[in-house]
Amino acid sequence: MPKYITYLVISMVLPLFAAGNDLQPVFEKGNEQYAKSKYNDAITSYQQILDAGYQSAALYYNLGNAYYKNGRIAPAILNYEKAYRLSPGDEDIRFNIRFANSKITDKVIEAPELFIQQWWKGLLFSFTANTWAGLSVLLVLAASALFIVYLFAAMVSVKRTSFYAGLTLLILGCLVIIITNRQAHYFETHREAIVFTPSVTVKSSPNADSGNLFVLHEGTKVQLLENFGDWMRIRLANGNEGWISRNDAKEI
Repeated sequence: MPKYITYLVISMVLPLFAAGNDLQPVFEKGNEQYAKSKYNDAITSYQQILDAGYQSAALYYNLGNAYYKNGRIAPAILNYEKAYRLSPGDEDIRFNIRFANSKITDKVIEAPELFIQQWWKGLLFSFTANTWAGLSVLLVLAASALFIVYLFAAMVSVKRTSFYAGLTLLILGCLVIIITNRQAHYFETHREAIVFTPSVTVKSSPNADSGNLFVLHEGTKVQLLENFGDWMRIRLANGNEGWISRNDAKEI
């Protein structure tokens, strides 16, 4: 993958750990192991960080790279998808998801969406939730400053301009807050998983003796609709639904 090195070269400026600077050397060690093609060792280092309770898009991205280089497609896609949820606007992550998906057996064609749905998703995932939140704060602060100017300005033209400009920024800030909320809500409610077994037969009901619907293979992403005992009801991007064992997939 031509973009594997992207996150490895920015580790010194990566705000990976808010309160865990002691784990930064572990991250750098993982990067060094990856650069030396010691992919198993790199996986161990990155996993050590996750086990300590810390996560970031770059960490999941690098872990996905190490798994891919190690020939393990399903965990590679799983970690790319986790990175995407933390940084949906990152084109390198999107590229590697597409690239890894081109290597799996199942080529699921997504059900067509309306243009407005595509546009909304493109806007919704163009930045991280933190970026949207930061932008909303800046817009509201700027609007507040303009309203202060409006209150104390002596010239009518200045008062008019500051009022309407402040109102515009306040409306934009509220819209950005809505976008931030919608992105968080989407990832909270849109549960997905990656198939981890070489192949799994999707059943018509949560019963091993029920009818067979179709077969899925390792690395395929599915949407989780509900759990029932040791079974999960899943839906593919093309709309097909069925039941698989909870042991056959790992949730993103």
